[in-house]
Amino acid sequence: MAVRHALQSARCDSAIADLLFLETWEATPTPEVSAVLRVAQIRRANPDLAKAVRGELEQYRRSH
Repeated sequence: MAVRHALQSARCDSAIADLLFLETWEATPTPEVSAVLRVAQIRRANPDLAKAVRGELEQYRRSH
């Protein structure tokens, strides 16, 4: 939900790709260095969004 909301105000393809990547990585993280570095950059640029995504995923996991 947080990413979907953020996508509404995304202005370029790279921002959209970053948002979708963050959501996917938070759901199924991988230890690949390049993915970890990319997620770290996205989190630094969007700390509130990253926190919201993690919270949403935690709620989902608890309910299923």
